[in-house]
Amino acid sequence: MSRQSSCSKRTTPINQSLQPLLIHGLKGIEKESLRINGEGSISLSPHPVQLGAALTHPNITTDYSEALLELITPALSDGTEVLDSLTDLHKYVCANINDELLLAASMPVGDLRDPSIPIAEYGLSNLGRMKHIYRQGLSYRYGRCMQVIAGIHFNYSLPEPFWPEYQQFMKHTGDLQSFTTSAYMGMIRNLQRYGWLILYLFGSSPAVSKSFIDSRNSVYSDTLQKFDETSYYKPFATSLRMSEIGYLNPVQSMFHISFNSIEEYIQDLGRATTIPYLGYERIGAKVGDQYRQLNTHFLQIENEYYTPVRPKQPAKSGERPLQALVSRGIQYIEIRSVDVDVFEPTGISIETTRFLEALSLFCLFQPNAGHDLKQHDEISNNALAVANRGRDPRLKLRENGHEIPLRQWALTLCKQMREVCEILDNGNADLPYTRALHQQIETIRHPELTASARMLSAMRTQKMSITELVLQKSREYTRYFQNAALDVAVKTNFDFQVKTSLAQQKQLDATDKIPFDKYLSNYFSQGASASVIHSEDLPQNLPVSLAETATR
Repeated sequence: MSRQSSCSKRTTPINQSLQPLLIHGLKGIEKESLRINGEGSISLSPHPVQLGAALTHPNITTDYSEALLELITPALSDGTEVLDSLTDLHKYVCANINDELLLAASMPVGDLRDPSIPIAEYGLSNLGRMKHIYRQGLSYRYGRCMQVIAGIHFNYSLPEPFWPEYQQFMKHTGDLQSFTTSAYMGMIRNLQRYGWLILYLFGSSPAVSKSFIDSRNSVYSDTLQKFDETSYYKPFATSLRMSEIGYLNPVQSMFHISFNSIEEYIQDLGRATTIPYLGYERIGAKVGDQYRQLNTHFLQIENEYYTPVRPKQPAKSGERPLQALVSRGIQYIEIRSVDVDVFEPTGISIETTRFLEALSLFCLFQPNAGHDLKQHDEISNNALAVANRGRDPRLKLRENGHEIPLRQWALTLCKQMREVCEILDNGNADLPYTRALHQQIETIRHPELTASARMLSAMRTQKMSITELVLQKSREYTRYFQNAALDVAVKTNFDFQVKTSLAQQKQLDATDKIPFDKYLSNYFSQGASASVIHSEDLPQNLPVSLAETATR
């Protein structure tokens, strides 16, 4: 029996005794930013030593490329403090990148040929080599251009005291960890079901540079229209980053990862990290003395699987990500489908984070039945439709086989979110969450207010290419952060982290006792993915939290 459409089902009121427990959820942001030169091309210089060691720094690291910075805030209950932390990280970074800029967009511009995109380096340790080879494998599998697309990850968890009270309210008598994990998986399924709304509201990549099209070499490139000599776009696109020319990968679509339970998720993802794929076997894992990839499986490690929402549990030393989920369940969820907002200096606004928090909570309390393959395809097709033409007034989405106009469905969801926003306002006279919701309602009613529409409008009115627009914003924001004062105590702490991370990497480089081939063989012979860090392979005084940092 099919579920009702979201447009017809009623929201279940949230029990009054639970409401005070909802306002202290932890939020965190991970923001990717490319270092570029004044012309927009990716920096070829190493990760600045002034920013510490990317392998061991808890807040400033690199993603795929040596030039692709990842700025990580602490998890805090106050969303304003999270944005303040992200701002401080930008101030510190911009003060230490010389005459380079931070790209203020998700989609890269400039010279994007593979030789012009340096793969991240992590030192001489076995751990550092493993991380580099994993990224080398990504370049063989998907090309380097795809890997330097930047995004923002929003992390969220409910307060710990909420869960036993909620379990009692739901009359669940089993294990608390199992109950919590099952509830988070339900939240994730609904975030997948309604994830198209995130793309509509916060998509900020309606256009790409010609260099991206040339380097991406996608069969879908012909679906884009020419904006000018160096820019291509789709008139109603919201997030080309999340479209077929962005992160979408045909090989990963060959296997299905179920989110219907944590057990199915672990089983399916674990299988994808152990089954060889012929196309990757042709590349080879180790050719001569050189590693091209960690292995020839569908996924080298779990983190290679791209999904808009991930269940997360920090890994301890000697533990792979899936083992962490098996042992301790889900600690938080990670929303990965948010574009870097070209119109925000940090790439994300406080209103966006408030809406994402409210949407996550809303998804917890909504019916969350499992997805069959038909519903899985429906969810994927809805997301692609919105990424490619979300602002098309004629666009209709599908839920359980029924067509729903995007605007109608979006406004219904926002109406249903009002109760959650009122709870999160917690009596604040400024109504911060309700105001954030109303801002998005206006964006739904007036598509020209979306970041994607504003980008195309700015390009037209100012007669600018996409490269010129994002370079203008990149210069503006980098200078803004360079001229902004950084609190002395904050700077002192960042300086300390830099020195500590450099010392920790040096210690890692000096403590390897076995050849790399043996090191890697040990991982796979034990049935572990290459993201595992064994306790005997780390310096004894390395904090457990740093082991989690090193597995990224």
